[in-house]
Amino acid sequence: MSRALVKSLGRFQTAFRHHGAKRMLLNANSGTSHDIRYNIDMCKCCHSSYMFSRALSVDAAAKVTYEEVKRVGPLVEYERRINAGELEDGDNCQSSISPVKGLYLYGGVGTGKTMLMDLFFDQLPCNWRKKRIHFHDFMLNVHTRLQRHKGVSDPLEVVAGEISHESILLCLDEFMVNDVADALILNRLFKHLFCNGAERCIVHEIGSSVDYRRRTSAEEGFYFIQNGTSGFLMHRFNELIGEHTAHPQEAEVLMGRTLQVPLGGNGCAYFPFEELCDKPLGAADYFGLCKNFHTVALDGVPIFGLHNRTAAYRFVTLVDVMYENKARLVCTAEGTPFDLFERIVTVADAHNIAPRTSSRSRKNDDFDLCVDN
Repeated sequence: MSRALVKSLGRFQTAFRHHGAKRMLLNANSGTSHDIRYNIDMCKCCHSSYMFSRALSVDAAAKVTYEEVKRVGPLVEYERRINAGELEDGDNCQSSISPVKGLYLYGGVGTGKTMLMDLFFDQLPCNWRKKRIHFHDFMLNVHTRLQRHKGVSDPLEVVAGEISHESILLCLDEFMVNDVADALILNRLFKHLFCNGAERCIVHEIGSSVDYRRRTSAEEGFYFIQNGTSGFLMHRFNELIGEHTAHPQEAEVLMGRTLQVPLGGNGCAYFPFEELCDKPLGAADYFGLCKNFHTVALDGVPIFGLHNRTAAYRFVTLVDVMYENKARLVCTAEGTPFDLFERIVTVADAHNIAPRTSSRSRKNDDFDLCVDN
C-alpha cells in the first residue's frame, strides 16, 4: 500500500552507497531509470511513499567527508539490522546499487517501503532541514496553507515556496490520491516544487511477495469476527477504560471543527461503524481522533461491496491514519480482513471473471461487485 520519493542529494550521492556493499537502500530498477512526469493519472492510480530533495548548499556539503559517510548512513544501518537479525537477509527487491536524485517506491503491502524510507530519513544528519510526513497529513497541511493565502493570485506557488524553504528533503508516506480536487492541486503544486529545485523521480518497484507485517505479533490490537449483538465489544471497551467512566466527548479537528465521539474514556473511544465510516468524514477527522485517543473500538465492520464503497474508502483511510499514529484498533467485523474486501476487485480481476453465457444467466451475476483499483 505504500511508495516513496527522494530529492537531489547533489554532492551526497555517495551517501546512498557503502563501499563494497552487496545492497543499496534506495535506487531504481536497472535500465529503467525514467524521470517521473507527474500527472493526474499517476495520482489516481498510485499509492506510495514519496521522497524528494533539493540540491544541498556547498556549505552543508563541506561538513561531511567521504570517510564520515562510509562509516554511517542508511545502507550501513540496513546491514547492521540484517546482521542483528532485525531484518531478514536476501530481499533483493529492497536493494541494489545505483545512486539516484529522486525516488518513487511502490509495491504490495508490507514489503518494506515505509521501513526503507524511515531508515533512510533517520540516518540523515539531524541538522538538515528534513521532513517526513504521512500523505494524508501532508494534504491537510497543504489545504491549511491554501486557506491562509486565500486571495493571492497563485496561492499554490506560495505554498510550494514555503515547503521548499522549510525542507531540503521531503518524504511522503502512503502516497494515494482518490480525490479529483487533490489531484488537480498536486499536479500544479509539484510543478512549482520542481521549478524550485526538486528533482523528478526514478520509479522503483519493491516487487517482493512477502508481507513482513503478517510475520509480527498482533497483540497490540484485537479483531473479532462477530455476527451477534454489539454487547461483546462494549464489554471489551469497558475493560479497557477500567475504573474510568465513559461519556460522549468531542475531538478537535483542523480548522476549528470537532468530531463527536459517542463514548470516550481513559484514552479509548467507542464508535459504531456507521458513526465513523458512513458519515462524511475524512483524514482530518481521523487524525484528530488519534491525537485525542490511543485506542478505538469500532463495532460492526461490514463486508464491503458496491453498495457501501464510500464507507470502504473511509475505513481504509481510518486504518492508514491509525497505523501511522500507532493507535490501537479493537473491532468486530462480519468476516475476516480478506472477506471484507472480497467483493471489491481490480480492473484486471474483473476482466478475468467469466462472461455471461446461456448457461450463466444474469441471475447469477453479483450486482454488489465493486470494480476499483
